Amino acid sequence: MASPAPASPAAAAAHCPPPRIGLAGLATMGQNLALNIAEKGFPISVYNRTAAKVDSTLSRARDEGSLPVLGHRDPRGFVLSLARPRAVVLLVQAGPAVDATIQALSPYLEPGDAIVDGGNEWYQNTERRIQEGARNGPSLMPGGSADAYANIRDILQKAAAQTEDGACVTFVGPGGAGNFVKMVHNGIEYGDMQLIAEAYDVLRRLGGLSNSEIADVFAEWNRGELESFLVQITADIFTVADPLDGSGSGGGALVDRILDKTGMKGTGKWTVQQAAELAVAAPTIAASLDGRYLSGLKDERVAAAGVLEEEGMPAGLLETVNVDKKVLVDRVRQALYASKICSYAQGMNLLRAKSVEKGWNLNLAELARIWKGGCIIRARFLDRIKSAYDRNPELANLIVDREFAREMVQRQNAWRWVVARAVEAGISTPGMTASLSYFDTYRSSRLPANLIQAQRDLFGAHTYERIDCPGSFHTEWTKLARRSNGAAI
Repeated sequence: MASPAPASPAAAAAHCPPPRIGLAGLATMGQNLALNIAEKGFPISVYNRTAAKVDSTLSRARDEGSLPVLGHRDPRGFVLSLARPRAVVLLVQAGPAVDATIQALSPYLEPGDAIVDGGNEWYQNTERRIQEGARNGPSLMPGGSADAYANIRDILQKAAAQTEDGACVTFVGPGGAGNFVKMVHNGIEYGDMQLIAEAYDVLRRLGGLSNSEIADVFAEWNRGELESFLVQITADIFTVADPLDGSGSGGGALVDRILDKTGMKGTGKWTVQQAAELAVAAPTIAASLDGRYLSGLKDERVAAAGVLEEEGMPAGLLETVNVDKKVLVDRVRQALYASKICSYAQGMNLLRAKSVEKGWNLNLAELARIWKGGCIIRARFLDRIKSAYDRNPELANLIVDREFAREMVQRQNAWRWVVARAVEAGISTPGMTASLSYFDTYRSSRLPANLIQAQRDLFGAHTYERIDCPGSFHTEWTKLARRSNGAAI
């Protein structure tokens, strides 16, 4: 006897109460999140202005177990299909597309309904609108209305990635807090990726490690203190052969055939802009952004290499280093770890500064907790970052947490050695160098800023403070210098 055909997603959803949540925007992330929510037992309505996206989502819902997904091709039917108070998640491209989607849905929404912007949106756009990772569980950073979050908290907790510390979701704060936190998350991600790329370059060029050896190194690192999603996937990348091998392309590892131009979508730039506006030093993140900009100048870089070589610049390494591979690998590991601490410290300080400015009351320990799963920067040492802020919510900088301070001191010699050898060899390590400079600047009780302030006072009468008495002072530097020089003659 033939078994009955499985019910369609629409039929499955029809036997359920009206969905409490809807999702508009059915590109890859939108489809994955919708199916994730449905898989957790929550019926969901979906909408996309392109009908084909709705059809493909319903097809996936049917193929993946007749999940309770209701598809809609017009905004009115989509909104009216939801139980009150309605919650609509948007996963569309940041900017005008979000405004256009909100405009299409707004005529059918009522007071008490909520729109949840799930994309990488500029936080001020979210605040303006207030005033007027995903299939297997993402890390979710919702902000805005606490009441709106409460309406769908159970859904988000089920849909989010799960770790031993619970669901990777929390109410971040009011207004644009959620979008701002996600932006800084992405800025830290920029720094992380740049540092990993530099570690690879030093191992390859200074140590002569093969792709196979580099894969083994990153796999080993992923079993220790550097365990993270990015280190894990880096190990995997170096094991993939070029699928065009044997077709005349030269074969070999696929990573070696990829053009060295890095793309970006804007969140790293926003992070650096916000750091500048808030006077928060974020040199590692800024260096990673500059690295992407320079990578885009491929033709100029090739031309510059040719010109400088003609003027006597060696084409290869400026210096070679005679060092055991195991020693090099261990020192690069320590340099990468110490640099990563600096990158995370900069991101957390930026979050704290914005929280103070906006009155968001961000819980940095809780943010570290929800980043442990379902996001690009998930890593083992986020446990320790959480513990650091649990111990001291007012911690000025991760570098001065006793545990991290001890590790930075233990690793600084290897860190300096790697940066120095890279500089001598002519290998660009802007992220590691910026991190080390940040560390040395932050730990310095006396900086040469006294000279800069004297210069500012000389040419602009900007005044200065003294170390031996309070108040602001101005000096007629040029007049006194001339008088002094005359006396000397």
